Amino acid sequence: MNIQSAELETVCGVTSRFPAHTIPEFAFAGKSNVGKSSLINALMNRKALARTSSQPGKTQTVNFYKVNNAFYYVDLPGYGYAKVSKEEKEKWGGMIERYLRRSTVLAAVFLLIDIRHDPTANDKQMYDWIVANGWHPVVIATKLDKLKRSQVAKQVKAVREGLGMDRDGILIPFSAETKQGREEIWALLEQMMTSIPGTTGPAGVG
Repeated sequence: MNIQSAELETVCGVTSRFPAHTIPEFAFAGKSNVGKSSLINALMNRKALARTSSQPGKTQTVNFYKVNNAFYYVDLPGYGYAKVSKEEKEKWGGMIERYLRRSTVLAAVFLLIDIRHDPTANDKQMYDWIVANGWHPVVIATKLDKLKRSQVAKQVKAVREGLGMDRDGILIPFSAETKQGREEIWALLEQMMTSIPGTTGPAGVG
C-alpha cells in the first residue's frame, strides 16, 4: 500500500460527538500499552504521527487518522489500566461502546493482544463484546520481536484459545520494530476496502 497522505483529523473526548464520515473506518482496540499507536504509525508509514508512550493509559480519546483521503484509522482508548479510577474506566469503556455502536461506516475492528502473554480477562471481555455486536475482530498479536522464533506458534495458539477464536478467525502476528506483519495487514485492508459497496480500494494502492 502506497501511503500518500496521513493526518490526525479529529480527536474526540468523553462528551464529544463523533464525526459523520462517508468513507470507511477501521477501528483499533486493545489494552493500555499493547502497542496500538505503534501499529497505527507503522500502517500510516509514519514514525510518530500517533503518539506513543511507555506510560499506560495515555490514549484517553478516540483519534481519527485520515489516510490517502480514502479511509480512517480510529485509535480507541486503551482498556484495563489498573491505576485509573473505576469512574475513568467506565468513561473510556462508554466511549468505545458508543463509537462501535454508532459508526455507520465502520468496516472492521482490529483487537490487539500482546503475543507474549495469554489474553487477560479484559481482553476476553472485549473480544466477546465485539463479537456480540456482530463483528468478527481481526486479532493483531503485537510485540512479535520480543519472542524467539521457536515460541511464536505456541503463543499464537495460546492467544487463539484464550480468546476462544473460531478456527477461521484471522490472527496476524506483528512487530512495530521489524514491521513484520504489516504487509499482511495492508493486504487485508485492501481486500476489505474492495468488498465495501461504492469503493474500489484505497487510493494510492500499489
